This record gives sequence, structure tokens and C-alpha cells, in this order.
Amino acid sequence: MSEHGAATITDTLFGELLSPRLLQREETNVPVPQTDPLADTLVQSGTALLERQYRAGYWRFDLEADTTIPAEYMLLQHLMGTVDREREQRLADYICKRQLPDGSWPLYEGGAGNISATVKAYFALKTAGYDPAAEAMQRARAWVRNNGGAEQVNVFTRILLAIFGQMPWRTVPAMPAEIIWLPRWWYFSLDKISYWSRCVTIPLLLIFAHRPVHKGTDIRELFNREPESLKHIDHYQPGSHFKNCFILLERLLKLLEPLVPGFVRRRSMRKLETWMREHMRGEGGIGAIYPAMANAVYALKLLGRDTADPDMQRGLQAIEDLVIEEEAQTYVQPCVSPIWDTCLSLSALSEAGLSPDNGAVKPATDWLFDKQVFTRGDWISMAPDLEGGGWAFQFENDFYPDVDDTSMVVMALLRVGAHYNPDRKKRIAQAVNWVIGMQNTDGGWGAFDIDNHYENLNNIPFADHGALVDPSTADLTARCIEMLAMLGYDRSFPPIARALEYLQQDQEPCGAWFGRWGVNYIYGTWAVLVGLGALGEDPKQPYLRKAVNWLKRIQNSDGGWGESCDSYNDPDLGGSGDSTASQTAWALLGLLAMGETESDAVEKGVNYLVRNHDGAKGWEETAFTGTGFPRVFYLRYHGYSHYFPLWALGVYARYRQGLETRQEALVREGPVDLGVLPVLDSKHYRSRFVNA
Repeated sequence: MSEHGAATITDTLFGELLSPRLLQREETNVPVPQTDPLADTLVQSGTALLERQYRAGYWRFDLEADTTIPAEYMLLQHLMGTVDREREQRLADYICKRQLPDGSWPLYEGGAGNISATVKAYFALKTAGYDPAAEAMQRARAWVRNNGGAEQVNVFTRILLAIFGQMPWRTVPAMPAEIIWLPRWWYFSLDKISYWSRCVTIPLLLIFAHRPVHKGTDIRELFNREPESLKHIDHYQPGSHFKNCFILLERLLKLLEPLVPGFVRRRSMRKLETWMREHMRGEGGIGAIYPAMANAVYALKLLGRDTADPDMQRGLQAIEDLVIEEEAQTYVQPCVSPIWDTCLSLSALSEAGLSPDNGAVKPATDWLFDKQVFTRGDWISMAPDLEGGGWAFQFENDFYPDVDDTSMVVMALLRVGAHYNPDRKKRIAQAVNWVIGMQNTDGGWGAFDIDNHYENLNNIPFADHGALVDPSTADLTARCIEMLAMLGYDRSFPPIARALEYLQQDQEPCGAWFGRWGVNYIYGTWAVLVGLGALGEDPKQPYLRKAVNWLKRIQNSDGGWGESCDSYNDPDLGGSGDSTASQTAWALLGLLAMGETESDAVEKGVNYLVRNHDGAKGWEETAFTGTGFPRVFYLRYHGYSHYFPLWALGVYARYRQGLETRQEALVREGPVDLGVLPVLDSKHYRSRFVNA
């Protein structure tokens, strides 16, 4: 037996767990694909997914980013003095295999070369002992120099190069430690930036205060200008008034920072360290994301702490837990996704017909409830009277549960009937109360914070990644509508009414919706159509027909759907790309939610999934269809090609047999009585919508 919950599950056994009507064979009037291939695909993919469940009850698939994460990990080991040469070489092999023919490294599979990713990859490889005269290194060096040189890298890469003495610290935007004292009412404060920015920035402020220079490998050959001659890299831009004002302010800060009294700097650093340590106390590491973890352990080292420090120990272990070591390759994940993988696997299996009484269900629901978060995290700054009850994305990230995971977990729990248990229903009510309390004043939902919509802050020089804040997004807003609809709330419920207005205003002219957390317009449009379908919105409404027609229009000739990350840089490319299993599943689920079961588009999409399913191997998908930060950081969720196609085919099979989905059955049963939701009468929540 492996660490997974089951060694083998036969097709026959899984078939017996599905609705008998769902898998019955029809002899006539069945469109291509024939029912047998569809049933076989459901059984095989469902069996494979069940076999991936861990004994503890959860599912966890690998989460892969670009080569910057393993490159940064390799360089961090040199800073910390913890280099494992064998692992370093395996990571270097992983990086080398992803180099493009032109010598560069991309941000995602199939993408063009990126200057920052390429500089980091080259730096890590040279640090690991790769010969600069090697052909691959020569190609990389030529590409960098032909694309402006290493002086063109982004801010976070500049910081890394400054730490290693490759660029002067003056080229890094000013971020004095005293920022920690700025109050929320000030134009800029750490409370006004997103959770991920906060967790990355606060340790960085400690690093900035030390301005370390770690001498080692030299990569000056990547620069077109002498690095020591560089001064102001962030230049004024005609017509960009906000950005230019921030650049001017940043230059003034650089002049004033040396005048900060020593006692003020020491107090600021103590406050930063206190905040950082408080947020490092969990096993998942600060923010449970690699960049924040790496900054935090290095900041502790600069403060003179060693591995005897408990926070240092936990931080280092949290980083090690991100390393994937397989026979074929070794790489480093940016974070882990077990909550997300578990709730989506559970929903997919449920809609494919898995009985709530199946032995896989109870361990999964028990595990999910064990992971429910009641810690009062950073979000309380905007809702001090709101009680917790959400779920995070990772194994542990108690300060930062998120709306996306929480709504998806609640829907998975509802599908398997967890609400029939009175104690579990109370826990679900706490989660729903928290989600409602996180709604923004514009009617939408962000991921981790309330009204974190100060998008002008993306103009500060430090924020060249353009993802400093966490505003409302269509995908999360629709997810919350879907969850509330499953509980029996209708469009007259004020949170839903506000959300509907937000979604209609946020629709793109083409009919699609932007996807903040998945690539891209297909993801956003799927989320909205499924959410509004659960609510019972009339699919004949013009704005919904426009979305449906957009999905049909962008379908590929092979019957599938696909979209490249390029659409974040050029919206005209929305919905364009090679077909993938996950994006095809999203499009199908969106169309099915709008009553398009009998359409040619759905038939062709189902046929694409069935035709491209390879037995026990499932669907092959190497594309990055997940989004960390648009235009900057993308993700390959290894689980997406396992559970989303199963989900889509399960829903389709139900409709073809005249059956309702599990979601529809719950809505038909009538409202789930959650009792009084305290948030609806809370002071801060009501004041947020006083003019609504």
C-alpha cells in the first residue's frame, strides 16, 4: 500500500458507485461520442482520481511554476550556507531542460523568453558550476544582452542581484523600514496592499535595512552597461502622472533615508521582526508562499539568528516541504494546494455520480473540517467584528484563508451532504458568514482582504509586477454567488443582488469575463456562467447569450478550447490557444450551465475529451492554465487535467440521461437553514453598504 488511500480500485467497483442510470448503455439516438466510450472515460478517470486520495483523506497534486522558483531556491541555499550539491545539480538539470532554443527561459510553457527569468536561470546555473563557455550559457548570455542586458530585469530580480553584489543597492526602489508605522488612513500603508505583497514586503524591509552584499559568482557579463554606473533605472514616463509622482517621491526617500535617527530605525526593525515572527508561527511558513518564506529566513539570518531559532527552523522546513524530488526531475513548488485539490476532486467525483456513502467521502470531509480556519487573520483590520470560519489554499496558512477556497469547499461539502449533520451545518454556517462578511463595497469579492482595491499603488516603482493589491474579480464573485445559490438564496438576497450588478458591469465587450486566477477569459467566463446557472438566471438574457456565443465562437476546430497566457498581455488573444483538457472542461461546464447540452459545441467538446483520454494515464496537459499574477507569474496545476474533465463529463452524462446534477438536487431540496448569520447585523458590514 502507498501513502494514498487505496492501492487499486477496479472499474467495476467504481461503476457500481455511480448512478446506475448515469452509466446505462443506450442503443439508439446517442450522439458522438457513443455512450460506451463516455462511460468508460468516466469510470477510468474517476478510478484514477480515487486512487490519488491520500490516507489522511485529502488530494494533493504538484503545483509547478516557471524556473525562477528553483533558481531562487538554489541561490538561497548559498546565502544560507546550506547547499546540497546533488540536489543543486538535479535542479540545474530541470532548469536546463526548459531553456528555449533562442537561449532564454519563459514564464510558462509555450511562452516567449523573459529577461528576469533568464537572468535568474543563468545566475543559478553559473553558481552551480556551469561553464559560461558552454553553448547553452552562451545562447542565454547573447539573448540577455540582445534584449537590453541584465539592467532590464524587474524589481525583485534587482533586489536579488543587489544582495549578491551584482548591482548597487541604489538601483533598488527605496522601501525604508519606517513604512511599518504608516497608518491605514495614509495614502500608502502595508494594510492597503494584498496579503502576498505584505508577506513578501515586510521581510524585505528588514533585508533593505541591512543592504547585505554576498560576494560569490559574478555575472557582470550579462550587463550592457557597467553595473556600478547604474543609478536611476525607473525613469519618468510621459503622461503617467501617478507613476511619475511616485518615482519622484521614491528618489526623495533615498535622499532622506540616511537622516533617519538610529533609535527610530531600531524600533522600526523590532516592529517588523515582531510582525514577521508572528506570521511565521505556523508550519506552512509565512504566507505559505515561497518568496515570503525565503525572504523571512534570510531576514532572520541577517538579524543574527541561526537554526536554533524555532521560527528559523519552521521557516526552513516549510521551504523544504515545497521541493519535489522524483526519479525524472527535481523542482521547487511556489506553494502547495491540498485544500483546493481536495474540494475540487470531491465535487468532480460527486457530480460524476460518486455516492456520499462511499468510503472516500468521509475521510475527505473530516480532513476538510479539520482544516477550517478560525484564527483572526489580517483581514480583521477591515472587519474587526467578523468571526473566522474560512479555508486556506495550503495545508496551513491560518492568517490567510481565502474566499475562493472557502466557497469551493462549502460547495463540495454540500454536494456530499455534510449539511445533514447538525454540527457540520453549524461549521458551514460559520464559513458562509465569513464569506459574506468579506464582500467588497463594489459588490464583488477579492481573495484575501476587504476593499483591497487601491490600484494606483501599482504605480510605485517597487510594484512593477502590477499585482500589489487584491481587488474584486469576476471569477471569485461568481463563485460566491454559486455557493449562496446552492444554499437556497436567490437574487433578492442583498449580497447576491450587489454581486450581480458588479458582474454585469465587469463583462468584457466581447461577452467574456476576465479570469484573475485562471487562464484567462475562458476561466472567468466559466466561473460566471456556472455561478449564474446555479442561481437560476434566465440564459436567454442578452448578456448571457453574448457570453455563450463567445464560447462557441472561440472553440477550436478539434472540438476543444484553449487559451494562452499571452491573452493577459493582449486581450485580443482571449480564447486563443491550443486546446487543453482543463480549459475545454471549463468551457463545457459554462455552456452546460446555460442549457446548451444539445448544442453542437458541447457535443464536439465532449468528443474532444473522450477522444484525448488515455486510459489510466488520463489527459496529458503541460500548459500553464493557472494564474498567480497576470503577465508575471503563472502556474501549472497538475490536478486540473484530472478533476475538471471528469467533472464536465459527469455533468454532461447526467443531462444526457435526463438526470439533474447534484448541485441542482440540492437547490431543489430547498434552502439550507443556517440560522442567523451574525455578519448581516454587524456594525462594520452594515456601514460598508449603507448607501447600497
